[in-house]
Amino acid sequence: MSHLKHLFTPIQIGTMTAKNRLLMSAMSINFGVDEAGNATEQLTEYFVARAKGGTGMMLVGGGAVHPTGLELPKLPMLWDDACIPGLQKMTEAVRPYGAKFGMQLMHGGRQSYHDNKVAPSPLPAEAVVKGIPRELTIPEIHEMAKAFGDAARRCKDAGFDFLEIHGAHGYLINQFLAKNSNKREDEYGGSFENRIRFLLELFRDIKDKTGPDFPVGIRINGNDYIKDGWTLEEALKLAVLLEEQGAAYLHVSAGVYGSSELTIPSMYVKHGCFVHLAEAVKKMVSLPVITVGRIKNPELADRILKEGRADAVSMGRALLADPELANKAKAGDLGQIRPCIGCCLGCIHNVLALEPGGCVVNPDVGREYLLKGEEKAEHSKKVLVAGAGPAGLAAARTAALRGHEVIVCEESGHIGGLARLAAIPPGRSEIMDIINFFKKELDRLHVEVRLNTDLTKAFIDAVQPEEIVLATGSLPEMPIIKGLFQTDMDLCTVTDVLEEKSLTGDKVFVIGGNQAGMVLTDFLAEKGKDVVVLNRKRHFGEEMSSNDRFYLRERLKRDSVKMYKQVSVKEFLPNGAVFRSQGEEIRLEDFDSVVIAEKMTPIRKAAELFKDTDIPVHVIGDAKSPRIIMYALSEAEEIGRQI
Repeated sequence: MSHLKHLFTPIQIGTMTAKNRLLMSAMSINFGVDEAGNATEQLTEYFVARAKGGTGMMLVGGGAVHPTGLELPKLPMLWDDACIPGLQKMTEAVRPYGAKFGMQLMHGGRQSYHDNKVAPSPLPAEAVVKGIPRELTIPEIHEMAKAFGDAARRCKDAGFDFLEIHGAHGYLINQFLAKNSNKREDEYGGSFENRIRFLLELFRDIKDKTGPDFPVGIRINGNDYIKDGWTLEEALKLAVLLEEQGAAYLHVSAGVYGSSELTIPSMYVKHGCFVHLAEAVKKMVSLPVITVGRIKNPELADRILKEGRADAVSMGRALLADPELANKAKAGDLGQIRPCIGCCLGCIHNVLALEPGGCVVNPDVGREYLLKGEEKAEHSKKVLVAGAGPAGLAAARTAALRGHEVIVCEESGHIGGLARLAAIPPGRSEIMDIINFFKKELDRLHVEVRLNTDLTKAFIDAVQPEEIVLATGSLPEMPIIKGLFQTDMDLCTVTDVLEEKSLTGDKVFVIGGNQAGMVLTDFLAEKGKDVVVLNRKRHFGEEMSSNDRFYLRERLKRDSVKMYKQVSVKEFLPNGAVFRSQGEEIRLEDFDSVVIAEKMTPIRKAAELFKDTDIPVHVIGDAKSPRIIMYALSEAEEIGRQI
C-alpha cells in the first residue's frame, strides 16, 4: 500500500520490533484502577480497544513508582508486587492484537495532587498544583532511584514489552534537571552534570533490574518554555549521554505546569508544534526519536517521518477520539476517523479536576468494558431526527449504525447548528471537524438529510416515523436590564453577528463572559473593533477547559479589549452603560452596539406536535438543556443506542 507508507513501516527499538511507527502516548487518564491502585477491566478494555484499532505501540500513563509520587489518585501504583497480577491480565489481553505494550514510570514530585509531596527543592509548582513540597534528602534520592528500578522489574514480570521513563513535563525527574526547580547545592544540584545525576542513576538501576536487552526509552523535554527552565541546548547534551547509557529511544516533548507553551495545547496551536524539538535531537543521536505535539492527522504524521524529522510519531488525544485511527488510516479511510477537536475539555481538563478522563467527541472513553462494540437493534425502525446540530447528527449516526432507517430534517440550509457558528471565530475552525465527520458518516450510512425542511405535522405524516428525536437546539436569551431596549445603540445577539445577519459599529459592548462572549470578543477585535466585555459572573469562560481558555485569554490581551467581571449593570444609556464591577461604579459612553452573548434558551416548540400521538419522542442536546457539546454528544449517542 503506497499511501502512508512511512507511518506503516515497522520500526526496531532496541530488541523490539513494532509493526508501525504510531505510539499511543502515556496519558494520566485517572480511571481504571481499584482502591489499591491495581489495574481493572476498565483500564484493560480501554487499551484493548486501541490495540485492536491497529496502534503499533502503546503506553500506560502515570505508573507511580513510589507513594510520594502518585500524581493523581486513580493511576497504577507500582511500588508493591501486588500490582503484578492486574498488570499481567492487561498485557495478556492486549498481546493477541500485535501492539507493543509499555508502561511509563513516573514520580510526580511537586506536581502531585496530595499533601506528601517531595521534590529536589522546597519550591511550589509554578501552576495548577498547590502546596510546598518537602526537600528530598540524599538517602531518599537513592531510595527513589531504586524505586524506579523495582517498579521496572515488576512491569517486566507483568509482561510489558518496553518501558518509558517520564523525565519531562515538570515531574520529579524534570524538577532535578531544571534550574528553576532545583536549587540544591550538593551533588544533585548546580551544574548540568549534577542536575542529570538522578536520571542517570535511576536509569542504571532500571537496566540492572530488567537486563540489558529490555527496551527502556526516556521522555524528555526539548524545552520547558519557562524562565530558568530546561533548554533545548541542555536536551541535546543529555540526548547524547542517554544514548551512550543504552536508552532504547528518546521521546521529545515540551512544557511544564505554568509554562508559556502548554504541554497539552488546544486548538489555537499549530499541528506538530513540538516537532522541531525532536528534529533537533534526532540530529545528535542515532537511536530512534519519537515526536509529539498536536499531531492528529495521519498524513501529517507520515510527512514528518518522510522528511526525516523523527523516527516515530506519538499521538494521545487523537487515539482517545478514535481507537480505530490506525486501522482506518492504513486502509485509506481517513474520512472515517473521528477527529480530536483540540478543546482539551474531556481529557486534561477532567483529569486536572480529579475526575476520570474522557473525550468530548467520543463518549465511549472509559466505557469500553461496558460497551464492547455497537450491537444491532433487534428490530429496525424508521427514526426521524429533527435538527442537524451536533446532537442530532450524533444520534442519527448511532441509530443508523444499529440498523435503523434514519431521516434528518433541518430547517436551515446547512448542518452543524451552533457548532458551525462556534467554529467561525479565530482559532476555532477545528470544531467543524466533528461536524464534517458526522456528515461523511451519514453519507456512508445512507442517512437522508433534508435541509430547509420545517418540522410540521404534514411532514411527520408523510415520513411516518416510529420514533422521533428532537435536537432542535437553542437560541440566545435576551436579558432584562434597565434601558437595554430603549438605547440608541444597535442591539443584536452573538448568533446574529457570527451569521452576519447583523453588523456592529466600531465600539461594542459584549454582554457575557462565557465561551460564546469571549470568542465573539476575539472575533470582533480581529476586525478592528474596540470591545468591552460585561461579565456578570466571577470568572471568564467557565465552561472551557483551562488549557483552551489560556490561549484565548492571551489573545484577548490587547488594548482594544477591556474585560470586566462581577458586573451589575445599573442602566443602559443612549450610547453607553453605567455598571458596577467588583465594587467600582463605571460609566462608559460613545458606544455603537450591544451584543448579547450570555444565556441560551431551548427551542422546543416542535414538541407540541406530538401531544396527541403515541410516537415516542426523545428531546436531547440544547433542546433539552443548553450545555457544552460534550454532554450533548454523550446524550445523543445514548439515545441512539436505546432506540
